[in-house]
Amino acid sequence: MAMRNLKLTIAFDGTDFSGWQRQKHAPTIQQEIEERLRLLCNHAITLHGAGRTDAGVHALGMVANFHTPSPIATTALVRGLNSLLPLAIRILDASEETPEFHARFSAQAKTYSYTLFTGQVQSPLHRLYALHLPFFPHPEDILPCLELIIGAHDFASFEASGSRDPNRPGERGSVRTLTQATLKQIGTDTYQFQFTGDGFLRHQVRNLVGTLIVVGQGRCSCPEFAAIIQARNRKAAKTTAPAHGLTLESVLY
Repeated sequence: MAMRNLKLTIAFDGTDFSGWQRQKHAPTIQQEIEERLRLLCNHAITLHGAGRTDAGVHALGMVANFHTPSPIATTALVRGLNSLLPLAIRILDASEETPEFHARFSAQAKTYSYTLFTGQVQSPLHRLYALHLPFFPHPEDILPCLELIIGAHDFASFEASGSRDPNRPGERGSVRTLTQATLKQIGTDTYQFQFTGDGFLRHQVRNLVGTLIVVGQGRCSCPEFAAIIQARNRKAAKTTAPAHGLTLESVLY
């Protein structure tokens, strides 16, 4: 029987999971889906995700692919997975792709959002999906900094230490290209960053947001932010924003 290459589009609440990638002693999104796919396809499955998300990070449009000789229809696959998976993970769509498709290596861009709530009292219903930041007096000061990171830049200052192996074949360094970097008010006391790029270093968005928040609080100027970029040193940047405000919005192919 011919091998099929199936693509899944996935949404998940990452609160109770230790990120995407399978781990030996912690629940992960990849593990949960692979185990249910094994039941439906009757063989062990290796799921290839478009990227890795950290513990507590959410997704509205994660993409993954896997190979199977199973003749299961894609509509039945979606229904079956959603009936077996925990409610925090939903399969939005399944489709059959060409043999060459790979969720990670075929991706052209990704979009992430990061949400801030700036009111004095945050609703407990929103506490797992937005950073509570009651002191945020100058969000407009962030806008010139966002303009600085559009285009191709070396983002080493915003990369988690030790996240890349310089000796790994195909390692492309810390240069990434951003085509979108915005901050918009989306409701009363709620702001949202959005970043679209051809790829992201580990913790890049969270480190960018953590540093930009300091700018919005008046504790770092735009010229100082520019100097942080030029330093290409993680020690030059500010704090890492917590994971729970971050959502993978979509993967573009």
